[in-house]
Amino acid sequence: MQKKYIPFAVFFVALLVFLAHFGTRYTTAAKPAFVFADTEKQIYLTFDDGPSTKVTSAVLDVLKEEKVPATFFLVGEHIATRRGIVRRMAEEGHSIGVHSMTHIASQIYASEEALLKDIADCAAAIKDVTGAAPSLYRFPYGGEQRARQKSLVEAQGYTVVSWNAECGDGIAKDATAESILKTAIKTAGNKSRVVLLMHDGAGHEATVEALPRIIAHFREAGYAFRAF
Repeated sequence: MQKKYIPFAVFFVALLVFLAHFGTRYTTAAKPAFVFADTEKQIYLTFDDGPSTKVTSAVLDVLKEEKVPATFFLVGEHIATRRGIVRRMAEEGHSIGVHSMTHIASQIYASEEALLKDIADCAAAIKDVTGAAPSLYRFPYGGEQRARQKSLVEAQGYTVVSWNAECGDGIAKDATAESILKTAIKTAGNKSRVVLLMHDGAGHEATVEALPRIIAHFREAGYAFRAF
């Protein structure tokens, strides 16, 4: 190589090294712009007070048809005669948590010992059917506001699950599918993470009727459906 070309060759090699080093760094730095996990809108459909023969079975049918997961908080006394329904919940990939053994407030909250026994009895009934000990808990009657009791339950290894939206089926006895849908949409508002309270106990046929429309609304709004 002639001497007059040597400086040019050295400069060209140095330029390639510079571009290779800094070009890679800038390309790598741009990647986080495509990570959407923190901004994804999510909705958790949660059902209390089941299992019931007619309503819970119908809820499961809708969830299966729509390919949507949900979380069920069970009343232990209802499990013995509906073991097949609870087994179906587990087999179809839904999450199952403890709600109460009796759902009788005066018994549940009589003392801390009574609360823990209520939880343990319900958990045992669930495990007897599914083979798995539940790790989720929801206080009956909104008891999650009792800070000391929440700490007590969490100390037993449970995750306490509350809600930030509801469909109104547990308040208005004459709730219709239309009112249930409207209440769900109104209370969810513009939250990016919605935990929707619903009920699948006996007598909640209107909830079943509203469920496909609730799913359709939140799906069209860009929400991903999750279970705890």
